Amino acid sequence: MSMSSADYVQHHLNFLQLDLSTMKLTSGTTGFWVLNLDSMMMSIAMGLLFLVSFYFVARAVKVKAPGKFQCAVELVVEFVDKAVTDSFHAPSRFIAPLALTIFVWVFLMNAMDLLPVDFVPDVAGIFGLHHFRAVATADPNITFGMSITVFFLIIFYNFKGKGGIGFGKEILTKPFGWKLFPLNVLFRVLEDGVKPLSLSLRLYGNLFAGELIFILIALLPWWTQWPLGAAWAIFHILIIVVQAFIFMMLTIVYLSMAYHHH
Repeated sequence: MSMSSADYVQHHLNFLQLDLSTMKLTSGTTGFWVLNLDSMMMSIAMGLLFLVSFYFVARAVKVKAPGKFQCAVELVVEFVDKAVTDSFHAPSRFIAPLALTIFVWVFLMNAMDLLPVDFVPDVAGIFGLHHFRAVATADPNITFGMSITVFFLIIFYNFKGKGGIGFGKEILTKPFGWKLFPLNVLFRVLEDGVKPLSLSLRLYGNLFAGELIFILIALLPWWTQWPLGAAWAIFHILIIVVQAFIFMMLTIVYLSMAYHHH
């Protein structure tokens, strides 16, 4: 049975969900006890792909004649390390691995958008998993979950770099001094609250828009899909890389601002 254009778009924008209250698979359901299984599965799969591939490269390093994949991994590691060195001016053995994980993990999740629109849903459908979405970063639950983790790290590095007294003093006195401490607190709440929102919504919005355009291209006549799809895919590669880079760099900058005194 053929679907209308609206049904086709809606089909690809619905998540494969697990209703935790009934423990049944569903789709298009809203509520606190509903888990987007496809987003969770794809994010875990991309995380494992990152960990396993980098682990085997590290275990089989060749100094004299490195392979192409090893060279690519070393290029990424050096790039991230330089970004951290330039932006986070304090000794830390945690920031660089965190930045590398964010960049590669977000990039891999974004890159799933380059697969044909129907490929992953059709493969999942063979196993009875319908309404399967491949791009985890097009789910605001995933991007907001990552940004919330960054938010807690910001709080942690504020305490680590300034101590409890220094952090409290900064909240109460910056930027207007002690006399206007209620306004200072309000500004600080707004400032710190906007950070996870900006991180999550920027990534989600760009990837959701990219996914939607691929779906709309798939609705066109077959002879226009390949040239338009190829052109959009080439441009979308830039978006995929840039969004992973922005998420990583903003995380580094936010943690650096939290750690250092202003």
